[in-house]
Amino acid sequence: MAGEVLSLVMFAVACGVLLLGFPVAFSLAGTGLAFALIGHSMGTFDMPLLGSLPSRYFGVMTNELYVAIPLFVFMGVMLERARIAEKLLTTMGMLFGTMRGGLGISVVIVGMLLAASTGIVGATVVTMGLLSLPAMQKAGYDPKLSTGIICASGTLGQIIPPSIVLVLLGDILQGAYAEAQRAIGNWAPEPISVMDLFAGAFIPGLLLVALYIGWIIIKSLIDPKSAPALVEEKRPEGLWGEVLRALLPPGLLIVAVLGSILTGIATPTESAAFGSIGAIVLAAFYKRLDMPVLRHVVRQTVQVSAMVFVILLGASVFSLVFRGLGGDHLVEELLHNLPGGVFSAMLVVMLLMFFMGFFLDFIEIVFVVIPIVGPILLKMDIDPVWLGVMIAINLQTSFLTPPFGFALFYLRGVAPAAIKTFDIYRGIIPFVMIQMLGLCLVAAFPWLATWLPGILF
Repeated sequence: MAGEVLSLVMFAVACGVLLLGFPVAFSLAGTGLAFALIGHSMGTFDMPLLGSLPSRYFGVMTNELYVAIPLFVFMGVMLERARIAEKLLTTMGMLFGTMRGGLGISVVIVGMLLAASTGIVGATVVTMGLLSLPAMQKAGYDPKLSTGIICASGTLGQIIPPSIVLVLLGDILQGAYAEAQRAIGNWAPEPISVMDLFAGAFIPGLLLVALYIGWIIIKSLIDPKSAPALVEEKRPEGLWGEVLRALLPPGLLIVAVLGSILTGIATPTESAAFGSIGAIVLAAFYKRLDMPVLRHVVRQTVQVSAMVFVILLGASVFSLVFRGLGGDHLVEELLHNLPGGVFSAMLVVMLLMFFMGFFLDFIEIVFVVIPIVGPILLKMDIDPVWLGVMIAINLQTSFLTPPFGFALFYLRGVAPAAIKTFDIYRGIIPFVMIQMLGLCLVAAFPWLATWLPGILF
């Protein structure tokens, strides 16, 4: 029992160290190694367990699925440098701008398209903030509404595939599912794949888009001054041709990448490679491709990918020590003994992840929490695709919830001084509530996440 208590202390210390601002990977690995030594001195941890780390690291480095991460990052950064968003926002603004709330609706639609083509939250929020916030200010939008729309739309890349969080969740849940199946005596489990999660997240992602648009329409009806129409009452001639020219190139790339994954023609890694080539072609088509741009894209790709993988390696040390101290058995016992069974266990885990999102990044939550609770929940006969989609929607809120919501920081960095930080924080409250509503809808109607994978795979 001493080891299990020590594992909980280790979890609390790791969260505290992260809140102090120390590098995530080294905080997780350092905390794990420190408590391994403490546990060994108390006789509650077997040091030879650390000998399995090299094989774990080698498994990460040889995992073909993880190759998709730098490729999707490259695709997203290249499309951002090609200024796809600028063209989309201009044309969508003209298309919807004549109706109340139309400019906000166009921002949500562009955010959805960027999510399906880039999936990079930071780049999307910054780009949308630079392009759409001045236009919304000029149109007379309420600063709280405009900043909330931009932040929420920018986070759609977390749930709409191709999403990096879905790639990471797919691999971790695959291991958790296999572990859960072995624990109940099934030695030939049917694995969950990233393709299942991509398909499962598709409808919930569109549901969130519809809920965002619905709120903007309701807000414009209740308070017309908060979301006025643009001054122009007539759409310019040839607008539909402009819309087609703006939508067709990125639309074809989205259909090619997602379509090849969802139809099973290509693996996520192969589709990511195709998407990267397509992004280069689009950048060249828009005459945005040169050596400075290519150097910037490659540098950004290396930085993001290195951050993800170093955190993964540090989290491997943490989770190994946590299990070695018996923390997984303690968590399993706590969840199994909750009144209400599966519902209560799921509710507690979702609430824990939601509140951790106030202080931690989604990557830390994925690498620290999911390996611990994933096998336990899956032993309770929870559908792994539904679980993965629920986790992804929950993690999406971590970008919006203060004090450490990264989307808030990204927008604050590019917003003019006239936009107060308090307005940004107040503006995201309705959209966090909408995300919680979306989470509740997927919880109440699991077929929203399981129907599409069921007919495709």
